[in-house]
Amino acid sequence: MTTRRQTSHQSSTKKPRNSTGKILVYGTKWKSYWADRCDRKSIRKDKRSAAQRDYARVIHSSAFRRLQAKTQVLGLGDSDFYRTRLTHSLEVCQIGEGIARSLRRRYSHRDEFREIIPESEQIRAICLAHDLGHPPFGHGGEQALNKIMKDSGGFEGNGQSLRIMASLPSYHEKYGMNLSRRTLLGVIKYPATYSEVYNVDAYPNGNPDEFPASEFKPPKCYYDEEKWVVNWITEGLKKDWDIVRRVTDKGSEKHKKTEYMSLDAKILEIADDIAYGIHDIEDAISIRFIRRPVLENAKIKKELMLCLNYNASQYRGFLNSLFSENSFKQKEAIGRLVGMCVRGVKLKSIESLGLTHPIFYVQAVLDRRYRILLDILRDVVFENVIKTPRVQQLEYKGKMIVEKLFYAFEADPKNLLPKEQFMRYKDPNRKTSRKRVICDYVAGMTDDYAIRRYQQMYIPDLGSVFDHLG
Repeated sequence: MTTRRQTSHQSSTKKPRNSTGKILVYGTKWKSYWADRCDRKSIRKDKRSAAQRDYARVIHSSAFRRLQAKTQVLGLGDSDFYRTRLTHSLEVCQIGEGIARSLRRRYSHRDEFREIIPESEQIRAICLAHDLGHPPFGHGGEQALNKIMKDSGGFEGNGQSLRIMASLPSYHEKYGMNLSRRTLLGVIKYPATYSEVYNVDAYPNGNPDEFPASEFKPPKCYYDEEKWVVNWITEGLKKDWDIVRRVTDKGSEKHKKTEYMSLDAKILEIADDIAYGIHDIEDAISIRFIRRPVLENAKIKKELMLCLNYNASQYRGFLNSLFSENSFKQKEAIGRLVGMCVRGVKLKSIESLGLTHPIFYVQAVLDRRYRILLDILRDVVFENVIKTPRVQQLEYKGKMIVEKLFYAFEADPKNLLPKEQFMRYKDPNRKTSRKRVICDYVAGMTDDYAIRRYQQMYIPDLGSVFDHLG
């Protein structure tokens, strides 16, 4: 690919089919298609596969390293035990790889399913990359940036992840990390643009400063600025992509949403849900946000016993382990939950939609009882952790810091933006708005960096010309 909108990979987009009209994934043509990247000439030749190379690029990227200092649920600095965005991403990676391995064993006798299941390095690269775009201070920071950007293309963590991988200079001047098609497709959990799902009526009327950032929860999407790379990723599958990217407002209270995604993205989504639902419970129990009576509540107990297929004695033993002072017993209980969910993933075909490539019509599905289990656990975390004043205070503080920094940089970019960011800001050839340049900079900050910049700029007795922020 020589430019963003002009490709030279026409030969590999031919679609070998069998007698039923379905696309075959065997052979070199589709392997070459999915391994291709925007600028293939910039990649030095070695013996690694495209997925292995992508995996290495993700873990060695600065965006990935910054995840170690970004909030997952609880604030950094209060403890050295609970999870950050980095440890969460590592856990999603391990779970995603476990799902893929389990599926390969389960469907070893079905060529069509087995051949499309991602290799280990492929799903690792996708899972480790999925949270690269999350801003400082968790969802509070995300909602604050969307509040500011709502009329300028919006802000959403998943969309920002794709932007980092495809557009922001890191490994390549124009094409971000210059990753392969399959890796990029795998991180697109919501295959529609902001303009396709955004509903202006979902937000409060009047002066936005009068409303909390939580009122500006973003739609699930990728940015219109990255439409070019999505078109390139799917150029050989236009018919299928037109089906996958359909949006609906069915069951939605605010914005429109999509219903389908690629197989790899679905494995990622399930792994992410397992990590959130189960490992966040572990954190909350360990720091005593959630105590045993919460899971002994009659309604929750009944539902969990049903989901786990436990009798009263087994459930009591499970809680004994989960709330044990011996960490190895707690790990045993947590591992049992994760293992059950991983083994509860199966594949199904959704050919009735008219899809032809198995990367779209073969879908990963979590067994219904484990989906209910994760929903229960997530509700418990939401009510007993996320909605507590301690966590809400963190989100509010993060939202305030993000907004203050953004408006300061917007008011005086020449004097307040770092030199590299200001060069992008004033570049007449940039492909995005100036607000997006500032948004990229703020979104890339770690929690600690954002706090120090805020202190340097807004607290009179802190900050010095000799301070080095990195």
